[in-house]
Order: sequence, then structure tokens, then C-alpha cells
Amino acid sequence: QGLKQRRVYIVYLGERQHEDVSLVTSLHHDLLTSVLGSKEAALESIVHSYRYGFSGFSAMLTESQARKIQTLPGVVSVKENTMVRMHTTRSWDFLGLSMGVDIKQEQQPNELLAAANHGDGMIIGVIDSGVWPESQSFADDGYGPPPSKWKGTCQAGANFSAHDCNRKLIGARWYAGPDIDRRFLQGDFLSARDSHGHGTHTASTAGGNVVHNTSFFGLAAGTARGGAPRARIAVYKACWGTCSTASVLKGIDHAIHDGVDAQSMYVADKGGDEFSQLLYYFNDRCDPDYINSTDIHGKVVFCYTPGPGSVSAPPKYADIAATVRRNGGKGFIFSQNNLDSLDLYAIKGPALPCVPLDFKTSYQIAVYCNRIGIPKIKISTTRTTSGSEVVAPRIAAFSSRGPSPIYHGVLKPDIAAPGVYILAAAAQTGAYKSLGVSYVFDSGTSMACPHISGIVALLKSVHPDWSPAALKSALMTTAHTMDSHGVPIEANGNRAKIADPFDYGAGSVNPTKAADPGLIYDISASDYLEFFNCPQGFGSNNNCTPPDLNLPSIAIPGLKTSVTVVRTVTNVGQPNAVYKAFLEPPPGVKMAVEPAVLVFSNAKRVQSFKVIFRATRRIQGSYTFGSLAWHDGGAHLVRIPIAVRVVIEELYSDAS
Repeated sequence: QGLKQRRVYIVYLGERQHEDVSLVTSLHHDLLTSVLGSKEAALESIVHSYRYGFSGFSAMLTESQARKIQTLPGVVSVKENTMVRMHTTRSWDFLGLSMGVDIKQEQQPNELLAAANHGDGMIIGVIDSGVWPESQSFADDGYGPPPSKWKGTCQAGANFSAHDCNRKLIGARWYAGPDIDRRFLQGDFLSARDSHGHGTHTASTAGGNVVHNTSFFGLAAGTARGGAPRARIAVYKACWGTCSTASVLKGIDHAIHDGVDAQSMYVADKGGDEFSQLLYYFNDRCDPDYINSTDIHGKVVFCYTPGPGSVSAPPKYADIAATVRRNGGKGFIFSQNNLDSLDLYAIKGPALPCVPLDFKTSYQIAVYCNRIGIPKIKISTTRTTSGSEVVAPRIAAFSSRGPSPIYHGVLKPDIAAPGVYILAAAAQTGAYKSLGVSYVFDSGTSMACPHISGIVALLKSVHPDWSPAALKSALMTTAHTMDSHGVPIEANGNRAKIADPFDYGAGSVNPTKAADPGLIYDISASDYLEFFNCPQGFGSNNNCTPPDLNLPSIAIPGLKTSVTVVRTVTNVGQPNAVYKAFLEPPPGVKMAVEPAVLVFSNAKRVQSFKVIFRATRRIQGSYTFGSLAWHDGGAHLVRIPIAVRVVIEELYSDAS
């Protein structure tokens, strides 16, 4: 077969069977000879012989030759040579919030951290599963008394006394009322102490101390810290394996009373955080009982399962992994289709290689298994990668997607932030305690949210008079849509694609830019109340126009002929500024802005404008995307995302 059909494959044979490395290489040649037909062909094909740390080789092979090698005795895996999977936890440096301790760093974006004094004086309220107060992330060395605005308390309970709070962790409350199913309370601490680890992880991500020399068994070695590392933390335990809305609302209520500056909640409806997946015919076999009945000794188990909304229930990956380890399996590979796919630390006993894959890669493997045959697998040692080798950000398959399930006239999500393999503090219970780890990796929208919370605490420290809507506007209008290599951000899912506003909202958060956004889209409490009273919101007031809620985004779910949207911007930059409009109309839509130039002065800080949308085709279409940006010719580019769906008639209705 021609050279053009050949590619480099890596063949892994496991542990060396001989101490004499020349014998190891001879075995590699013999194996290749048995497939290629001659010693000469084997010598010409082989690229590298791996004979010191393990036994294996890389060779130029056709796909059929690689499949044949996979069937040979002693072959553990055959894998096409590809790029290394990304595993980075230096999220704050990636976002530009460097501590400035490395003089060799090219980025110098710590102006926001310095201006905000690292969040000193701010209070972050974390509504989650509690906290492990003994973590170094919550130590109070060097802290003075809590801010005078603090009105909260430290509620005692099981294994948690009032003395467990300190000058860093200044408050704690917990909620275990009748709205919580008693089954969820069993085995948990009836206090603010965290038995799950989720709340500890997210709290330290948002506002944890600077803790040097942290890692997870050597991975991501460095400094762990929160986005606002000098902020104070108050925890509100409303989650006990699951979260009651009633308890969450009480936590919000208490946080407002207590004087919290930024509230962080990491809860969502079941459908929002998970990406729907295609069915594969082996789905029902991804079950601990079925796997236990098969011969998996010395093999790697791959589970490809559907996401929520399909006919199959998601498997218990931790149980499957434990079954694989107990029965002598070599490893476990699974599709990470939701936030809780596998608690990697719940598998007790000897180490088992566990590899979570994004949906795209999982689907490709499933198709390969279905069409070609069961492959051999090589699992390499995980390593930490950073710098130019990493292409980031990318939108994870589990990330919350739009459109909004509640109201189609509000573009969701708002923004994207790091949420994959984030290293943060661990609660010292269960597997965390037995492993002896103080910091662990976790992934999910729950990890992205505290990044935003920490950034908001910094912004509010610099701009204490800004409203929540102004802070949100600053984050969204300064977000970027290009990755670290200057190409459009990609989204993982059932297929890889260029991300759009339903994947990342306005884009990936840029904290330093958000501190100086130029213009903001502000919203008052009365504006929100009017919106909630609109018939397309939650009320019955017909004297309102829902699309005119002054959001830093525009969503039009049913454009038949034309729609006019009104927005208002406030100049928070230099007093005398001139902004010009730059439009990227969604395909199939004509856009116009009136006026197209905004002139600001000391006497004129607030201006309104109209955006007119006209359908250019008569079809029953899907959503298309665009943007509107205001540019002052200098450092300020104030961009909002736009989503429009051209329709002939509505094919859905909103039911109350």
C-alpha cells in the first residue's frame, strides 16, 4: 500500500519482558515482520523503538495494518499519533490576573489585582455544600477583623463550632429544614462542614488564599489561589448532595442581610449543564453488573453512554471504575457528558488509569468500535502543559448551552470562564482524606462560576458604585472570542465547531479589560421588575417591550419582518469620547443602528440608540449570530452578541 496511506501509530506492549534492550527491539522487529511480511519492510516502517521505560514502538502503518496489530497477543494498545490532551490549572494566570511574581512572564496584567488590593475588604458569599475550614486556603494569617459591613454569624453544628470561623472565613450558615429529603442528610455533617468537597473547592477558587507548592500528585504544581485572594468568605450550606431551591433562596436572603458583596451559586437544572448525546448500541452494557460478568482482566474498558434526555439512564461511573479495578482491568475510558461523570477519588485501592473524554473523541471511538472493531488502547502518563503548547480556551462539552429554556428573548449563556481540571482545596473526608490530598482537580460549570465570582469581587472593589448589571455588562462587553493562537474559539460537543453565543455568550472573560470597559449597559431594579411583569416574562402587564430590557446582548427568537430594539449605554471612561457603531449582522438579517455615532461629554454621559432588524429572506430558519460593537478609536471596543431566528410562523409556544 502506498506511502500516502500510511500514518504514524504508537504500539504499546506494556512492561519490558527483557532487561537486554537489544532483545526488546528484536521483538518489535519480529512483531512488525509478522504483519508486514518481511524484515526489510519492518525496518523501513519502524520510527522509534521504546525499550527502556516500557516496551513499544512507533511505526508507519496503514489503517488495516494497525488493526491487525491490535489483534496480536501481548499488544496492549495501538493509537494514532496525536497531540497531547490539555490538563492546565493555571487559570488565573491564563485570564491575565498574574500575581506578578515571575519577572519572565510576558503578561503584565496585574493592574486589576493591584488596584483592587487583591479583593481586600470584599466579602464573597458561597452558597454550596459547605466548607472544610482547616484548609490553608481559608487560614487567617495576616488578616484583620472582618469588614464593618459584615452582619453575619458563624452557626455551629456537628463537627463545626463557632471557633471554626476566623478572620478569613468570617461566616457560616447551614439549612437542613423539611425541604431537604432526610435521606440526603444521612452521612453528612449537620453543620456547615463540607462532606462532599464541592463547596470547599468552589470557595477556594473564588476567594481562597495564595497557597504555594500545591499540586495533585505532582500535576499542575505551583500556587493555588482564588480570583480575589484577600477577600473574606462566608459559606451558606444549602446543598446536601442535592440542593433545595427553598434553602438556596434562604441562603441568598441571608447573604444579602449579612453584607456579602458577591454571591456565588453553582447550581443548575438537570438539563442545563449537560450536552445531549447520540445513542450507541452498547449503552445498556455500560453497567457494573454487566461488566462484572465479563472477562476484563488486562483490558481497558470504554463506556460510551447517552446524555440526559435520552432513553438510557446515565451510569454510575465510580461503580464501574471500581468494578474494572477489582476485576484486574488495565484502565477505564468514559465520555464525560455531565458534571458528575466520575468522582475519580472515590475509587479505593491500587491506582486505575481513568480517562474522561470529550464527546467528540468519545463519539469517534464509538464509531470506530462499531464499524471497524475493538481497538487496543495505550494510556500514557498525564503531564502538565502550559504556554504556547496549549490551545485555549475551548468550550467544554458539558458547558451550559443556549438558548434560554425559560425565556427565548434573553440570550444565554452570558459568558465563559475556565472550568476544566481546576485545582482547588479539598475537603478532608472520604477518599480525599485516605489519599492524603489537600488540593484536587474538578471540572464543570461549578468551577467556571467561582472564577466569575472572584473577578466580580475585584471589579466591585475598584468600582464600588457599580450596580450588578454594570458589573455584568463590563464582563460581557470586553470578553474575547479568539483563543490563545488568535483563531476563533472552538466548542466541543457532538461535533467540534466554531463557538457561537449559544456556546459562550459574549465570549471568554477578560478581567483586566473589564475593569475599564468604556461603556456599560446598566439596569435598575425597576427595569427588572417591569421585565418580570411582561407577558413574555412572568407577569401579565401588556404595557412593556421585553426585548428592551437593557441587557448587553440581543436575542430575537421570532423575526418575521422587522423588529426595533432600544438600548442605553453609560460612559464610564474618559468624559469626552466619540463612539462609532460597527455591525456584524446575522446571516439573513439586515441591521441598522440609529444613531450610528455617540458623542459623550461631562454633561452627557448616558445615551440611547435603536437597533433595527429586518429579515432578508422568507424562511422558517434556525438561529444565526452576529454582534454590535461601539469603538472609540482607542482602547475601548464595547461588543455585545446577537442571536436572531427568522421565522414565517412560530412553531413553539411558551406555556406557564
